[in-house]
Amino acid sequence: MKYDHILVRVGELALKGKNRSVFEKALASNINVVLKGYDIKVHRMFGRIMIELHDAREDEIIEKLKDVFGIHSFSLALKVENELEAIQKGALAALMDSRNQPVRTFKVTAKRPNKNFPIGSQSLNPLIGGYVLQNTEDITVNVHEPDVEIRVEVREQATYITCGNIPGAGGLPVGTGGKVMLMLSGGIDSPVAGYLTMKRGVKINAIHFHSPPYTNERAKEKVKELVRILTKYCGTIQLHLVPFTEMQTTIHEKVPGDYAMTIMRRMMMRISEKIANNQKQEALAITTGESLGQVASQTLHSMNAINEVTNLPIIRPLVTMDKLEVIEIAKKIGTYETSILPFEDCCTIFLPPNSKTRPRRELANKFEGNFDFASLVDKAVAETEVITIRNQPTKEEQSVDDLF
Repeated sequence: MKYDHILVRVGELALKGKNRSVFEKALASNINVVLKGYDIKVHRMFGRIMIELHDAREDEIIEKLKDVFGIHSFSLALKVENELEAIQKGALAALMDSRNQPVRTFKVTAKRPNKNFPIGSQSLNPLIGGYVLQNTEDITVNVHEPDVEIRVEVREQATYITCGNIPGAGGLPVGTGGKVMLMLSGGIDSPVAGYLTMKRGVKINAIHFHSPPYTNERAKEKVKELVRILTKYCGTIQLHLVPFTEMQTTIHEKVPGDYAMTIMRRMMMRISEKIANNQKQEALAITTGESLGQVASQTLHSMNAINEVTNLPIIRPLVTMDKLEVIEIAKKIGTYETSILPFEDCCTIFLPPNSKTRPRRELANKFEGNFDFASLVDKAVAETEVITIRNQPTKEEQSVDDLF
């Protein structure tokens, strides 16, 4: 006997009541997307998702499942018939398969969702444990701190036996919480904000503002690579590349230096809202990588002045984090090394020596009234380039390794 399934536990989804099936269907669909190309079959059952394995690439599949939001934990599982002898032999085989780690003690935890099975859970535990003891040497039972816990789930069609538990990514399945537009720079913070937003079940489309010739092609390719890294958590992301040169140069000419950053961020919000409200997008909010007090544009006063121009909710997953916390997550999700590549985004050009940390709404509105910025907003939206980036790049999509 060998492991032939992976048993996926849904965790938080179990609290969704009547909507539970919607979340479980979405999770099963996301698993199918992530494991596309593998010889597997995904089955839904109450409180569990079962992945039937038909090939030997268990390690690859396990690594991919670790990045799927909505999975609380998962285990390699052995499927046997609903007969006591088959369950006993399966439990022994599962324990033996786990002996690449030191095993001196074990316990059995049996559950019986199938109430038609004639032996109750409490009776199954000693029947299985006794069989294992009779067929092994130097192994004893420890119900408090065992080296291995043999879990047995007797379900309607079959019994599934697991040893060991692999933590999942947690959160909710991407796509169950609506869609947002992620304002994505080339820095450390915004990719982490995108990751944390997806963890709550929200699909992201990205917006990046670039200002050629002040920002070069490599800066754009850097952002594409950050998006590609994020796609391993959701499969596909649309990236909106907004030409921002004319807007930035106009702000530099028409707005006092200490308010230039505030007005620039307000224009970014206006453009993002227009793109979000496009019928094809149907985005319900804007996500940013802002952290309270980190820079001049991220004080509470600045956020208040900037938020005025949009009716969309602004989601700031990093708002209470310090930089070291953000860097730790960036390293974990694989965006950090790309984020620190030395190619600047548009926020770093025309940067005044002193930006207002306490801008006032009435002054921001006054300075915006000095020029027809609305026409520049519409022009930037109309000239925005949209590309789709997938977790598995096509032959035409260039690897970041060829660029840096």
